[in-house]
Amino acid sequence: MSRPEHFDILILGSGKSGKLLAWHLAQSGQRTAVVERRWIGGSCPNIACLPSKNEIWSAKVAHLARHGGQFGVVTGPVTTDMMTVVKRKRDMVQREIQAHLHNYKTTGAELIMGNGRFVAPKTLEVNLNDGGTRLLAGDRVFINVGTHAMIPPVPGLEAARPLTHIETLELDYLPAHLIVLGAGYIGLELAQAYRRFGSRVTVIEPGPQLMGREDPDVAIEMQRILEGEGIRFLLGTQALNFQGRSGQEVRVTVRTPSDEQQIEGSDLLVAAGRNPNTQEIGLEKIGVTLDARGFIRVNERLETTVPQVWAMGDCAGSPQFTHVAGDDFRIVRDNLAGGTRSTRDRLVPYCMFTDPQMAHVGLSERDAQRDGIAIRVAKLPMSAVLRTDATDEKQGFMKAIVGRDDDRILGFSMIGAEAGEVMAAVQTAILAKLPYHILRDAVLTHPTMAEGLGSLFEAVPSRSPSAQVDQPLAATA
Repeated sequence: MSRPEHFDILILGSGKSGKLLAWHLAQSGQRTAVVERRWIGGSCPNIACLPSKNEIWSAKVAHLARHGGQFGVVTGPVTTDMMTVVKRKRDMVQREIQAHLHNYKTTGAELIMGNGRFVAPKTLEVNLNDGGTRLLAGDRVFINVGTHAMIPPVPGLEAARPLTHIETLELDYLPAHLIVLGAGYIGLELAQAYRRFGSRVTVIEPGPQLMGREDPDVAIEMQRILEGEGIRFLLGTQALNFQGRSGQEVRVTVRTPSDEQQIEGSDLLVAAGRNPNTQEIGLEKIGVTLDARGFIRVNERLETTVPQVWAMGDCAGSPQFTHVAGDDFRIVRDNLAGGTRSTRDRLVPYCMFTDPQMAHVGLSERDAQRDGIAIRVAKLPMSAVLRTDATDEKQGFMKAIVGRDDDRILGFSMIGAEAGEVMAAVQTAILAKLPYHILRDAVLTHPTMAEGLGSLFEAVPSRSPSAQVDQPLAATA
């Protein structure tokens, strides 16, 4: 083996955690290298969060255009130009890439494009994308390789060349009938977007409800909303085999709770979960161990089983959100400087960017029942929020979880317009350990969606099980 190039910091993967750490440490004077196989900046700005929300927004514009008449805006026939949709998304991605390259240049971190594989302790062999190889060694090594879409082992599925979210966001044509395998967050976001673009859409989900981690009432409401837009759902349904090829003609045989049937479509999207990118990168060469699902084993400081080697982001088993990867960076950064931060007891919010959005933070009602936590539950339909009288965005509800024997806010879910923004206010209250009546009695701006938090927390049942709970009055301006 030839003599490796030496770096103070060696990072495999340029996702949120890796790039932020690289820029930070390089600015502090440490010689830093980042090895990235393909996506400059990771999946979020290239193939995931931002691109999907970009096309989802185009789909919302199409939806509003078709329904402009109810707002007094009269239009002609509305069609979708998917080539323009994709171009708008690609232009945004290019702006993101240029911003990332600027940060590498200004911080001094070296970005090396190629496939990296560990060949010795803290040593990477990189097959460069433009040819040749480099051998790199680092005093400290950080692994940030992310995850990829899982293709379930169903007969004929792989041969059908199904789309993942990556290829779906590159479609420059409108599928006649898009079949979606999986009713999780990615599947539902793209199912609604393509329905609004004009495709017929069928969603197949083996579980008993949409969004398996959510409370049943949340899942039922979201299903009602999406079915109202014409999306067909087959729940509790197993895909038995696939025939044909996505983009031409594809046929899936399914077993529903009542029968077997065949579904014919033009295109097939698989959104059935994700696997870590930890295979074939030589982790066994350096002694880094994996868990049963293939994620890197780390402690609460994100240290692996090997000294001076850390793992961050999705591949370390962290919740698979970009904002969590950003927090992984902060934990590692602060601990390298002598801090004592950890991943323990993080309050992780998330939002599904359907229209309306679905947002959640903290404890759910289902989790409380499972863990034997005594709670009080309050709900408020979005139609009771005065803002919706002006916008007609009346679908969905807010839901709060409050401790039964104290007044702490434990959790919050919302299906409704601007749910992600409203959730942030409740998240702040949870972090500050505020009692619910602080939000109940707050002077909230009128007319906003967040104003509904006052009415929601007015509906929290009394601590006394025998007390009568006053029903909130109809909202008035």
